[in-house]
Amino acid sequence: MPAAERRSEMRRLSILIGIMLIGVLGCAGHDRTVLLPDQEGRSGALVVKSAHGETILDKPYKTADVHRDGRIETQTLDAEAVRQQFDRALAAQPPRPVSFTLYFLGDSDELTPESKPVMELVKAELARRPFPEIAVIGHTDRVGTAAYNDALSLKRAEAVRQILKGAGISPALIEISGRGSREMIVQTSDGVTEPRNRRVEINVR
Repeated sequence: MPAAERRSEMRRLSILIGIMLIGVLGCAGHDRTVLLPDQEGRSGALVVKSAHGETILDKPYKTADVHRDGRIETQTLDAEAVRQQFDRALAAQPPRPVSFTLYFLGDSDELTPESKPVMELVKAELARRPFPEIAVIGHTDRVGTAAYNDALSLKRAEAVRQILKGAGISPALIEISGRGSREMIVQTSDGVTEPRNRRVEINVR
């Protein structure tokens, strides 16, 4: 899957997690559905139906209580009220997807000095996830032939995998790919060096 599609998929997943139910939680005499925001505060929308009608949850922390007789009552809570009422359910949610970008020296699989601290953030994030799914996608600028850039981008992705392996991450959890110069952040002509295109993207779920 191209990296652009991967980024889109990661964003869709993030939004999906943001709107997932905190269960359909059984309260006294009714089931409660709560709409959660994602990390950027977006919440999407969710339709709650019963035998007697339906309602749309379209704001963060909006709730719908479906009673046994089919009535639906809605209200909007604040973040602290949700935390207090559903602390256990919130704690059971998996960590949300995150992405990192690392940059490389020209014609090399060596990280730039500025990217080495970012790699430490990646390691810290992975350490708090029991079984992460990790996609590592390498890229290049337009210096070199297409075949050379394909190989270099994969070499960069493999270098990152080896760093993560050295940090105790199982290689079985890491999927790598190389996209050459096909998915540039900055559009350039052939033969033009561009540091922002010499990168590896790490998507973690």
